[in-house]
Amino acid sequence: MLKLGQKVIIVSDQFEQNLPIGDYGYIIAYDRNADNAFDYVIRVPKANRNFYVPAADIELEEVLLKLEAEKIEREALIDFALATYNESLFRRIMNGDVDDQEESGGNEVQSREDFIRQVNLKAWI
Repeated sequence: MLKLGQKVIIVSDQFEQNLPIGDYGYIIAYDRNADNAFDYVIRVPKANRNFYVPAADIELEEVLLKLEAEKIEREALIDFALATYNESLFRRIMNGDVDDQEESGGNEVQSREDFIRQVNLKAWI
């Protein structure tokens, strides 16, 4: 649950209330009514209005800035890998940081007993 006074950014408009998507606002109240679909009341200074919004329509500014920074960092690493012809770095970035050792580790031959033990364990779960 978000705290009162936190700065949030409107990321969607599920109930088509003409929310100013992309603008920021501040949480000014919780909507505690169990029969209501809205979770928060936010104040949008640019629109000079208060809006009732569900939690899915807003996101903390810090979270969005962190996601954008990670995206830019990933794009910069891809550009660097392409510029330096570093194929291993490029593959690691594109495949989600999977090490080559982990990929080659799956090709080992198992003994019959280990295989049966793993099958029985998965069947038990």
